[in-house]
Amino acid sequence: MENKAKQNPFKRLLAIRGMGQVITVTCGLIILCIVFGVLNPIFFSGQNVANLLRQIAPILLIGIGQSYVLITGNIDLSIGSVVGMSCMISATLMTKGINPWIAVGITFICCILVGVLNGQLVAKCKLPPFIATLGTMTIARGIAQIVNNNYNTDSIGDGAQAFRDFFYYGKFLGVYNTIWIAVVLWILFNFLLSKTRTGRHIYAIGSNVEAARLSGVNVVASTTKAYVVSSICACVVGLIICATSGMGTMDAGNMYEMYAVAASVIGGVSTLGGQGILLGTVIGASIWGVLQNGLQFAGAPVAIRNIVIGIIVVISVLLDVVVRSGKPRRKKEKSSSEAKSKNVGVKA
Repeated sequence: MENKAKQNPFKRLLAIRGMGQVITVTCGLIILCIVFGVLNPIFFSGQNVANLLRQIAPILLIGIGQSYVLITGNIDLSIGSVVGMSCMISATLMTKGINPWIAVGITFICCILVGVLNGQLVAKCKLPPFIATLGTMTIARGIAQIVNNNYNTDSIGDGAQAFRDFFYYGKFLGVYNTIWIAVVLWILFNFLLSKTRTGRHIYAIGSNVEAARLSGVNVVASTTKAYVVSSICACVVGLIICATSGMGTMDAGNMYEMYAVAASVIGGVSTLGGQGILLGTVIGASIWGVLQNGLQFAGAPVAIRNIVIGIIVVISVLLDVVVRSGKPRRKKEKSSSEAKSKNVGVKA
């Protein structure tokens, strides 16, 4: 039996939950890269690849956060507003003379509190996640607007150059720090999701929340952890945007809810909960980035790019719903046929 398992590494790979979808979308990503490379050879230039990876990194980060929440069977609509809140709070504090790293610490605390609030509202107060996070989305955007009296901030100044280098402009081993941040956080959160009890509880909640509760899973704590991860990822993206522009902008993070869901569902994370892996989120974020970058080189307007990505998201969710709703039906039909055959045997 062991020799047979060793002879079928591909089957073992496919046995990993969600890996089939990852392989499928990876093939799609390769095809997209080839098409855009043929249309414009500049697509594969070193500079464009570096910029493309740096463009993908923030989408991957918010995709990781949204993936955690989607796997629990919920959704986080506040993620884009938390990005804006992070950008504005950090920039405002720095323009007021606060040490950049102290400003970063305060920003993290504020964003984590939003995640805790989301988790408590959804899991403890039983509010529908759409309504709960819609409310916190508005609150977070309001905070982003009010921290600097409804104005974008001035430049964060030369004193924050180390902050800007760390989150955006700096390089390590020839690779931009933004990419390293995304890689490190992906490794950390992927380990948490796939190798720890917290990760197993998150999957259990998404598969069947009542069964998870009866099995001893602390649903409130696990759901809150998922929302905290989402807020942490959004916070980091807000800091990256602040470092990129050198100032705080109140509309930072607009439409990022859509980008987060796109990265997740294209990569195979189910909107019905309980299914998906963060490797798929990497591919989903990459497809989003390649589409944006490639269509830009092809001269497609922003509206067309958004329409294409929107269509892909709808198709991805539709396929997930069809596949997931079909499985129970097939199992039910199979069990019914087996029961009938047993009854026939008994009568005979």
